[in-house]
Amino acid sequence: MIDLRTYSFIDSLQPQFSSFITTISKGFLPLEHQAALFVEVSPGLSINVVTDIVLKSTAVIPGMQIVERAFGLLEVHSSDQGMVREAGAKMLEYFNLKEEDRLAPRVVSQQIITGLDNHHSAIINRMRHGDFITEGQTMLVLEVHPAGYAAIAANEAEKAAPIHVLEVVTFGAFGRLWLGGGEEEINEAWKAIQSVLADTKGRANEGLSVFF
Repeated sequence: MIDLRTYSFIDSLQPQFSSFITTISKGFLPLEHQAALFVEVSPGLSINVVTDIVLKSTAVIPGMQIVERAFGLLEVHSSDQGMVREAGAKMLEYFNLKEEDRLAPRVVSQQIITGLDNHHSAIINRMRHGDFITEGQTMLVLEVHPAGYAAIAANEAEKAAPIHVLEVVTFGAFGRLWLGGGEEEINEAWKAIQSVLADTKGRANEGLSVFF
């Protein structure tokens, strides 16, 4: 039995988020404004088969393939949105599933910290793979389940406001996202994240959510 955890189509990769993927990816790198698809399944080894299927049947390019025992994640992209959607259709056909069989995203925890201390910003900058955050800025920290939905959260946040994408974790038990910027911009980004996650329909995903 395959558990479709994340199925997330991104219509246009934003500059910072696409650059972030190129920083961490060991696959073929995406370009700004290409379309992308993030698919996360359990058990993880099954992602190998769908990678083979979509690469032989479509012209999409794989950016990330992460295979863990429990979870597997595949990201593919193309300048042709229709090609990316076709790749998704091939995956769903193989699993005998529909898009709505995915888990609905759930925010596990969310924090907005204003007026960041300089020592705090230094700690964050040591661990991030994306942009920097500086003293006095505001930081949003988000934890989402399943993990793959951190990708569309980051991308939609960047669409909505001129924020800094600091770090994005799209695989594992939970996804995580760190954003920085002005307080007003971070608030706008958070609204955009809430909207896109609410619009992503799927199977019920019950659990505790924590907001600070």
